[in-house]
Amino acid sequence: MMPSGPPPRVYWTSLIFLLLACCLLPTGAQGQTYQVRVEPKDPVVPFGEPLVVNCTLDCPGPGLISLETALSKEPHSRGLGWAAFRLTNVTGDMEILCSGICNKSQVVGFSNITVFGFPKRVELAPLPLWQPVGEELNLSCLVSGGAPRAHLSVVLLRREEELGRQPLGKEEPAKVTFMVQPRREDHGTNFSCRSELDLRSQGLELFQNTSAPRKLQTYAMPKTAPRLVFPRFWEMETSWPVNCSLDGLFPASEAHIQLALGNQMLNATVVSHADTLTATATAKTEQEGTQEIVCNVTLGVENRETRESLVAYRFQGPNLNLSESNATEGTPVTVTCAAGPQVQVMLDGVPAAVPGQPAQLQLKATEMDDRRTFFCNATLKVHGVTLHRNRSIQLRVLYGPTIDRAKCPQRLMWKEKTMHILQCQARGNPNPQLQCLREGSKFKVPVGIPFLVLLNYSGTYSCQAASSRGTDKMLVMMDVQGRNPVTINIVLGVLAILGLVTLAAASVYVFWVQRQHDIYHLTPRSTRWRLTSTQPVTVAEELS
Repeated sequence: MMPSGPPPRVYWTSLIFLLLACCLLPTGAQGQTYQVRVEPKDPVVPFGEPLVVNCTLDCPGPGLISLETALSKEPHSRGLGWAAFRLTNVTGDMEILCSGICNKSQVVGFSNITVFGFPKRVELAPLPLWQPVGEELNLSCLVSGGAPRAHLSVVLLRREEELGRQPLGKEEPAKVTFMVQPRREDHGTNFSCRSELDLRSQGLELFQNTSAPRKLQTYAMPKTAPRLVFPRFWEMETSWPVNCSLDGLFPASEAHIQLALGNQMLNATVVSHADTLTATATAKTEQEGTQEIVCNVTLGVENRETRESLVAYRFQGPNLNLSESNATEGTPVTVTCAAGPQVQVMLDGVPAAVPGQPAQLQLKATEMDDRRTFFCNATLKVHGVTLHRNRSIQLRVLYGPTIDRAKCPQRLMWKEKTMHILQCQARGNPNPQLQCLREGSKFKVPVGIPFLVLLNYSGTYSCQAASSRGTDKMLVMMDVQGRNPVTINIVLGVLAILGLVTLAAASVYVFWVQRQHDIYHLTPRSTRWRLTSTQPVTVAEELS
């Protein structure tokens, strides 16, 4: 430790010289007082550095000049009325005394040496691992050594920003505490301490020394518990989704979240977005009964936890079976719906006698039962909640082909060169093949698709539906009428009628005109009477 004052021997020496100075101050002939000047006056020097002190006596005929100090000294230079001394290894504050003889009297002068030195250590005390946002935090700067203490101060820095300043104090080592209120922006920010030795008032400089930085980790965590979302009823050996999230986290990316089913940790996918942390997982259980799901979120030195219960159940079935999935027409078929214990089943609306027993339905397969669907409903009560599950199955009945007489007319009358469809259909299982062939020539016409009807399509067709279950036949008469003969006959008939009408009208007209304009000539009797008509003859003339 650097000494804070002169040693005891120096102290008493200074005191004795002070008393001598008070009593022995020389006076001139007219009462003038002489002095010894010490230069530099009250110097401030670096710790351990040498110092040259000059003692000057301002009286005429000065005598011997000397320097009293506890430090190591050696003469430096000397002249009339002055002497300089070199002090080495100045390590502490102390007072020095210069003395000289003036008119056979001793004269003294004083100077105080102040030693300055940088602190040996400047350090910011360790920060908490995590600091809640907005909660007051005390940061301590630790300083060892340094002088003079009155000129030493400590500054708390956030990056390069000055947050506070305090004097160092006299204790050694010194601990200076600052109170701050961390913000979200302070997360990951460096804090440090800086010691300052301000000697500018002594004509020197401002000396600074900064500690190593420490990074502050701030966080914010809400008081609410995580939200846990999952089905309340789980069927055993089936995977179910589990989702857990918590809002209001800072920084959310550095928070940790865990999901557990009972004692089993779940392998969750964790996503961080803004101030929300979300974990998603799928889980299944092989243990029946009530179990617990736990979601735990940790950030900084805090955690939030949610615990919820689920009920795992075993729901077997329902199993729906046919004694014959492809039954031949006329054979008996048994439909059975069964499930596990405590499960109530219902087959086509008819329930089983008691839970756990199967429900059955018996029938004789007919054509009407082909593609018939049977429904089985199973219910299970778990903790007062009724769970449902359904199954369905379709029956196929094998039966022979049948041509639908209602959709396949037995006589057709079509015009030549027109488009028509032979709308014949056949049913059966398996599906029959249907074709229509003209008797004798085996000419085949399309069935169920449009085709152009020609005159030579007239005739009797045998339509046959065939499958592995048998055949069915029917006859279809197709009468195709030509279009040209009919048209000519109609036109000729119309022309003939028009001709007759025109001829009759012309005859009547001619007859009427002749009767109005005929002239008769009378021949002499001698030449035989002969009546010749050149004009129409009227009824009156004929009668005369």
